[in-house]
Amino acid sequence: MHGLIGQLRTTPEGRGEVVAALVEGARDMPGNLVYLVAEDAEDPTSIWVTEVWETEAAHRASLDLPSVRAAIARARPHLTGMGTRVVTRPVASLGA
Repeated sequence: MHGLIGQLRTTPEGRGEVVAALVEGARDMPGNLVYLVAEDAEDPTSIWVTEVWETEAAHRASLDLPSVRAAIARARPHLTGMGTRVVTRPVASLGA
């Protein structure tokens, strides 16, 4: 498995739009096991995305999906930068 945890920085008024774009764009991504979008509880301009993929290649291929490209285009005007990005190797998942 291939995992990613990434922070996106947004304008204060644009965070909701970025969240909506990410959620909509993440539907039906082959090879995706988990796509969790979370608002930072302490920073109103940060979003965290946690992803688990069957393979790294599946993640790379997702970036060419029309739905993902549309989500990126929709979110881009509200983004101010990237924060922390971590590549992980998921070994277990407990719960739903």
